[in-house]
Amino acid sequence: MSESRLSTAWSRSLGLSLPVVNAPMGGVAGGRFAAAVTRAGGLGMVGMGGAGSVAALARELAHLDGVPGPFGIGLVDWVIRKEPELLPAAIAAGPALISVSFGTDLSWVAALHEAGILAATQVFSVEDAHRAQDAGVDVLVARGLEGGGHGAVEVPTLPLLEAIVADAPVPVLAAGGIATSRDLAVALAAGASGAWLGTCLAACTESLLSEPERRAMLAAQAQDAVVTRVFDVAKGLPWPTHFPARLLRNTFTERWSEHTDDLPEQARTELRAAVEAGDHDILPVYAGTGIGAVTEIRAVAEVLAELCSGAANLL
Repeated sequence: MSESRLSTAWSRSLGLSLPVVNAPMGGVAGGRFAAAVTRAGGLGMVGMGGAGSVAALARELAHLDGVPGPFGIGLVDWVIRKEPELLPAAIAAGPALISVSFGTDLSWVAALHEAGILAATQVFSVEDAHRAQDAGVDVLVARGLEGGGHGAVEVPTLPLLEAIVADAPVPVLAAGGIATSRDLAVALAAGASGAWLGTCLAACTESLLSEPERRAMLAAQAQDAVVTRVFDVAKGLPWPTHFPARLLRNTFTERWSEHTDDLPEQARTELRAAVEAGDHDILPVYAGTGIGAVTEIRAVAEVLAELCSGAANLL
């Protein structure tokens, strides 16, 4: 089986040669990264994350000028409430798909449909999937507890995927812990229309990560990907409490994670100093449980070709 035969009805409908989408990771999935995924045959997503803004979106979208193939934009619900011009700017860019996640108000779906843009959102339970379908969401992203970054940590990816696929009439993408060819093959065999890939691509040469962050990812194993809210609390970010973050353990998590509910000012001061100094023994590096499969820094196209050809052979 070749890579092209790995395609699904959903990926073919978008003109993709590979049934893969990069997770729109804030601080990682910039325009250069998204362009590399699209050029490789997947759906490249520009991620705004918690620091999203109209200016940041425009800066990253410039890297997609002239790139053949579709692209998408990923937004965070509380950020588009804080930055009301961000969603209209994303719509005006004309992507094939926009994802908005981590909120309960799905009124944004209608605006996307009016513009002819597919709507996607991450779901963490069958109940979430029902609400999204009722709102007209076109693509569901079944995100399991293994995923890096923010998300609910209640159900593993495979049982969540199987439960949602069995019930959903719309395409479902698998997210969380998909880091090897075998992981991808299992997800597709379980009925996923594609894979939403994060950690396995985050250290690629085209990502926005710094070299110290890439080195931290290469040195980590699955047990180093811990779940905590400590950075969100220390930064004063309004992430819902039921969406903690999975990231690499470091000095800051070891010292302060058990004090998240009563975090002292000392921790906030320490984090601010680390930001100014670029101290990555303190700053967060987001990664899921598939981090152990990340063993070298490679180009996006190389990682996707190996991942997808291996999955095709297994299937």
